[in-house]
This record gives sequence, structure tokens and C-alpha cells, in this order.
Amino acid sequence: MNMHTPRPTASPTDIRDLLLDAAGLSLDKLPMLPVIFDRTATACAESLRQLAASQAYYSLSHVESGRIGDILDTYEGMAIVGVFHSPEWDSHVIVGFDRDFVFTMIEVLFGADGSEPPIEDERSFSNIEVRLATALFEHVGKALQNSFALVSQVTFKFQRQETRMDFAVVGRRNNLCICAKFLLQALNRGGEMFVLIPQGALTPMRQQLASTAAGESSPCDPVWTRHIRGEVQRAEVRLRAILEEREITISEAALFEVGQILPLQATSRSQVKLESAEEPLFRCSLGQADGSYVLRIEEAIDLDQEFLDDLLPR
Repeated sequence: MNMHTPRPTASPTDIRDLLLDAAGLSLDKLPMLPVIFDRTATACAESLRQLAASQAYYSLSHVESGRIGDILDTYEGMAIVGVFHSPEWDSHVIVGFDRDFVFTMIEVLFGADGSEPPIEDERSFSNIEVRLATALFEHVGKALQNSFALVSQVTFKFQRQETRMDFAVVGRRNNLCICAKFLLQALNRGGEMFVLIPQGALTPMRQQLASTAAGESSPCDPVWTRHIRGEVQRAEVRLRAILEEREITISEAALFEVGQILPLQATSRSQVKLESAEEPLFRCSLGQADGSYVLRIEEAIDLDQEFLDDLLPR
């Protein structure tokens, strides 16, 4: 009798993951990614503020998906990239600075005032520029690590820097990736930083990236907050005091005549309902002062109880 060991079959979960990897991640369904990269931009700006006297601004330009090779080819001869390894993701991440970014950083960190014209020649990066970029890679790696802590406890260990995009290998060049591009503005000039993450590293976190983190919001502008609060408080609302409500039929309403008196069951001691925009607010007592009717607020109306009262037969 011939004996053979049956070949293991992939589980349904494995098959689904393979299909998702082949189709790629949809950025529209990952709202947490822009939040994470916004935090990265803020963290980079904060770390740079401690190193430079001149003010520099980071901002997230956009997030896109594409092939690793296609994206890196657009920066050939124009950028320095740093390759990071993430043990938790078992993957590599690329951070890159284009020429304008590096030249702007040199001026910012060495105290320039922006009076000199920006460097526009196509020369190779100097040793000082490469060493400066390597130091900045460490800051960006920490910013990414802190930002991704929203969805994953991950570390980014800097391995090497490259100026040739052919050597910046983090997987097959035709593999899909997510690329976030950032804009640096300083000394009336700027540059671009980009972060490239293989989609295979993000696929296991797609559920966390698809849901907005609780309590995550953009910082409030106190000036605008005070302005909006003031405008809201000055807005006019119309109040209506209801002494009594009664249901009648259309036939009864059709018999109304001018001068007819409608008797009310309410008295001066009956409670008055105060509402605005047809929403009940308070129960009040009716009174008089200086020849005018006045209301004294007695209690707030419980909307849930009001709804139940309306359902009960009277």
C-alpha cells in the first residue's frame, strides 16, 4: 500500500489575506493613515525646532499608492533615502529627502537667513549633506514610531542610507506600497520628504487603520474657538410659551367663527411649557410683573420622559 502525506491546505483567512494583498489597499478605506502621517509631520517640526533657530514647517502633502520601483525611479539622482527595518512588521521602510529638502536643511541648521539664492546645480551630495541627512533620518524614524503607536507598537531601526535608488531595495520593485509625501517650508524655500511603506506591512493592520482613533482630533485654534463661541452666543433664537394644548378634529375647526370664545382648562397656576424650534426646554410658572406676563423657570424637561408621556393614552 502506498502511503502519502496529504498536502496542507491554506486556511480561509490565509486565502483572504492573499487576495487582499494582490488587490492592494484602498486609501479611501484607511482614514487613520492621514492622521498618522499628520502626527509625523508635527513631530518632525517639533524635533527640528530644538535644532534650528529659524522656523520650519512640515505639512502632509498627500498619500498615494503605487509600485515601489515606479516611485523610487522618480527620485533617481534627486534624493537621499534612508532604509529602516521594522522587526515587528518583518519589513523595511524607506524615508527620503529630495535635493531641495537637503539644501534647505543645510541652510536652516547652519544659521542661514535666506538671503542667499537657493542651490540649483545638479552636483552630487557632499559628505556633510549626507551626514546631515543620516542624522535627520533618526529623528524621522522616532516620529514615525510614535505616530504609528496609535495602531501598532512598532520600532524603526535605521540601517543605511543610499543615494542610488537601485540600491534602496525593500522588496520586489513591482510590489505595491503606500507613499506619503511631506512639504518642508523654511527661509522662503522648501523641499519634499517622502515615506514609503510596503503594503504587505500594513495589510495586517487594515482593520485598525480603517477606524478613526477615539479622541484623535486636530489641535484647536483658541482664537477661532473664542470667535465661534461668541458668534453662537449672539445668535437669536425664538421662544414660545405654551399654556395649554388640545386636539380637535377638522370638523370642529371648520365651525370656528370670528369672535368665538374657546374655554381653556388651564389656570394661572398651570405650568407653561417653554420651547424653541419645536423642542421643549423648560416647565415654567406664569406670573405678572410691571403689567406684563412673566415666566419663572421651574425645571428642565426630560425629553425621554416627554416622549413616553406622549405615547401613553390620556
